[in-house]
Amino acid sequence: MNSALAAGLQIAFVVFVLAIAYVPLGDYMAKVYDTGGGSRDLRIERVLYRLCRIDARAEQTWYGYAGSLLGFSSAGVLLLYVLQRVQGVLPLGGGLSGVSPAVAFNTAASFVTNTNWQSYAPETTMSNLTQPLGLAVQNFVSAAVGLAVAVALIRGFVRVSRGGEIGNFWVDLTRGCLRILLPLSFVIALILLSQGVIQSFRTGFDSTGLDGTVVTNALAPVASQEAIKELGTNGGGILAANSAHPFENPTPITNIVEIIAILLVPVCLTRTFGTTVRDHRQGLTLLAVMGVLFGGLLAVTLAAESGTRGAAATAAGAMMEGKEVRFGIPGSALFAVATTGTSTGAVNSVHDSMSPLGGGAVLLNMLLGEIAPGGVGTGLYGILVLAIIAVFVGGLLVGRTPEYLGKKLGRREITLAALSVLVMPALVLIGTSITVILGSTIGHLGNSGDPGTPQAIHGFTEVLYAYASASNNNGSAFGGLTVTSDWFQTSLGVCMLLGRFLPILFVLALAGSLASQRRSEPNAGTLPTAGPMFAGLLTGTVVLVAALTFFPALALGPIAEALS
Repeated sequence: MNSALAAGLQIAFVVFVLAIAYVPLGDYMAKVYDTGGGSRDLRIERVLYRLCRIDARAEQTWYGYAGSLLGFSSAGVLLLYVLQRVQGVLPLGGGLSGVSPAVAFNTAASFVTNTNWQSYAPETTMSNLTQPLGLAVQNFVSAAVGLAVAVALIRGFVRVSRGGEIGNFWVDLTRGCLRILLPLSFVIALILLSQGVIQSFRTGFDSTGLDGTVVTNALAPVASQEAIKELGTNGGGILAANSAHPFENPTPITNIVEIIAILLVPVCLTRTFGTTVRDHRQGLTLLAVMGVLFGGLLAVTLAAESGTRGAAATAAGAMMEGKEVRFGIPGSALFAVATTGTSTGAVNSVHDSMSPLGGGAVLLNMLLGEIAPGGVGTGLYGILVLAIIAVFVGGLLVGRTPEYLGKKLGRREITLAALSVLVMPALVLIGTSITVILGSTIGHLGNSGDPGTPQAIHGFTEVLYAYASASNNNGSAFGGLTVTSDWFQTSLGVCMLLGRFLPILFVLALAGSLASQRRSEPNAGTLPTAGPMFAGLLTGTVVLVAALTFFPALALGPIAEALS
């Protein structure tokens, strides 16, 4: 089977499965978050509310919602930090000592923000207690936080309340975990187990190689964490090689299953949006924009990686360096675009070994804001913020009322939307700029040389990719950059925290502002927000914002390397 046919069949199968799940899962999630009586509390939920003294019927303004979210996340950072520091004296330690302060801070910030950036080797750093009790728990709750924020913004469009109430964070968090993420993860874990993904609390086993050398092979409860790792668009591997490891991703079938798991919830959330606002065309318009951006970058990546650049690639017939032969170019490229188009960050190949154009495409996928289709929850509220900006710009261009789904877009709404969009570029560019001028950075680069040489250009791309990954809460690493110094541990951790919670605050404030407005009926002066015309306007807005912001940086990195 040639590469083009293999790519086409894999893409077609992924699209087919997502199309089957789109309506039932999207409508189910809309029902889950219906707090107006359409979805009753489960018995286990009532028990949890009673134990935690939560009034499930109480509504929160955006202030209360944001306060609950920040308090919960802050507690998560603290608890995960402490767990890592004391794991050496806890059960299932496997002889591992406590994690160093810098790595523990970076990891706690990483997993609580749904980034899952890993500056350590999991097998030799995290115990089999820390992995499931600390990291896997955050995989669930951090994804549920993203879902909650997206739902809160949707409620801002559909609700009319004098106080601007947007729901109850604790109810949304609980329902997201128990009704969506947990059952879906259970099904995916069973599929992965059936295909050979391991699930064990043993620390490892010894094997003898062909040369007589005894090697210790790490074991861990992989299947359970792998499922939520992909479904929750988390990405942190329980083994260092991540989804390239045969214990995590042994076959082409598991590779496709994991890609589907990555895309499943973000894609179906557009249906949830359409169902909740009672206009499915709105959700399909957003899905079309996501599809165009995803498809375009996938085509570029496949073309770039299927070419031959250099003697090794010519001999192999494609850019096979850093890729698993069991997945090949199609499975590697599709996984790379899926993981960078969401906030997943899992990898089944080394992005550092991709061609300059292919590596630039997956980097651009993050710099677009990860809205194609984006992370669990984050992709939907990210593209809705950009849709608000597109409506405002389009309304000004044609002299029509800046209004989205019956809610006026005034100075306050546009200011909040603009601030939300500007957070990520500021963190990426400031973090990259400071890092590249530090004298110590050269010693941490896998590629360096005289200014203007391909090695120096590639080294700059490694730094830019690292801060793009952290600030977008993606977590994938380009490779070739050693980030174990205190500067990288601290600066990347700060980027993760600010990149996660500042946009959330602006989005929740936007939701509260919209919810406090009355809904107006569309008229001849209202810009249509469903259909090909608005899809084109929104696509242009996404590309234009990213191009104006990041073109100089991309020109210094992957573009210059591709032209060299």
